[in-house]
Amino acid sequence: MLRRMLKDRSGALIAEIAALIPVIVVLLLGGSEVARYALLNQKLDRVSTTMGDLVAQAETLTIGDVNNLLAAVPHVAWPFDFQDQGVVIITSVSAPAGTPVVNWQVTGAGSLGATSQIGTPGHAATLPAGMTVAIGQTVIVSEVYFDFVPVFFAEVAPSARLYHRALFRPRLGSLNTLG
Repeated sequence: MLRRMLKDRSGALIAEIAALIPVIVVLLLGGSEVARYALLNQKLDRVSTTMGDLVAQAETLTIGDVNNLLAAVPHVAWPFDFQDQGVVIITSVSAPAGTPVVNWQVTGAGSLGATSQIGTPGHAATLPAGMTVAIGQTVIVSEVYFDFVPVFFAEVAPSARLYHRALFRPRLGSLNTLG
């Protein structure tokens, strides 16, 4: 009977599968986290582009108009919780005397505490390298911040603050002021 038991290999497959299950689970969870991160970056890029484009299409704007546009952000960013983990900052920049200046700025669509990399209203604007604003021109800058927190393996992959930016020239008006 002992010889028969030593020759029996019918349970070997179960032992091999049991050894591989943790590896397969880690690969599946890690792959889903990478896919989630990639999708989030695409959504944030779409939010910054959409908001900047919608603002730049207007001839004139009020703070209420911009806030109405920002109300669409959670729908564009779905399935991510933009209300608690993100914020959008829309900024108008012009160069009345050759030096770029922030005309106005509206923050909304989320409650994340973040400040614009462009600057604050009434002060000099910090534009990306190579970006110039000629006298009489205006640029609309849409900035998006989002705090990414991994669902799986939070100890391995740390949380990160993601940033996306889009720049547009107004099409119909100067958009130097909010009405």
